[in-house]
Amino acid sequence: MPGLTIGDTIPNLEVETTHGKFKLHDFIGSNWAIIFSHPGDFTPVCTTELGKMAAYADEFEKRGVKLLGLSCDDIQSHKEWIKDIEAYTPGCKVDYPIIADPKREIIKQLNMVDPDEKDPNGNNMPCRALHIVGPDKKVKLSFLYPATTGRNMDEIVRVLESLQKAAKNKVATPVNWKPGEPVVISPSVSNDEAKKMFPQGFETADLPSKKEYLRFTKV
Repeated sequence: MPGLTIGDTIPNLEVETTHGKFKLHDFIGSNWAIIFSHPGDFTPVCTTELGKMAAYADEFEKRGVKLLGLSCDDIQSHKEWIKDIEAYTPGCKVDYPIIADPKREIIKQLNMVDPDEKDPNGNNMPCRALHIVGPDKKVKLSFLYPATTGRNMDEIVRVLESLQKAAKNKVATPVNWKPGEPVVISPSVSNDEAKKMFPQGFETADLPSKKEYLRFTKV
C-alpha cells in the first residue's frame, strides 16, 4: 500500500476536530489509538459504523485505546450528523472526536484516499481506512476497505488484542484466533527461555519434521 503504512510514524499533524484543535501525537499520548476515516457524513454505511464504534467504546477504553474519526466534511456537519448516529444506535454517545478535512490534505498524509470514489466536483473522497497506532506513534496495523463495505468491530477488537499481546509478550496469534484462546510462542524464544517466560506451561505440536516451532500457551 503506497504512502503511510505499517511501521511508519504517524505524522504529528495539527487537526481541527469536534473536540477542538490538537496535534495527533498529543492526542495519542502514551495510549494506543484507532484513527479511522469515513467517506462522508449523512451516508448510510458510515452512520452504522460510527454508531457501532461508540457502542464499543468501553471495549476500547479498557484496552487503553483512544478513538479518532475523520472525514472531509466540516465541523458543523459532523455535529449535526452525530445526532443521526446517536438516534440510529440507541444508548450510544459519540464521545470521540471527529476530524474535519475540507481541503482534503489530511486524508492524503494519512493514506486514506479512495483511488476511485469522487465527489460531484471531482475531488478525491476518503476511503474506509483504519490505522491502529501504538504508544510509540507507529502504525501497527491498517485496514483499507472500499466505501461499499462496512467494517467489523469484533475484528477490530480481535486484532487490537492480538497486537497488544504481541507487544507485551514474545507471542503471535494463529489463524482464526479469538481473545482467550492459546497463542503461539515466537520461534526466537528457546524452549529453556519459554519455560521461564511462560511458567503456566506450553504445548508443542508433534509435526512430521520433528521441529519444535509450533508451541501454544495461554497469556
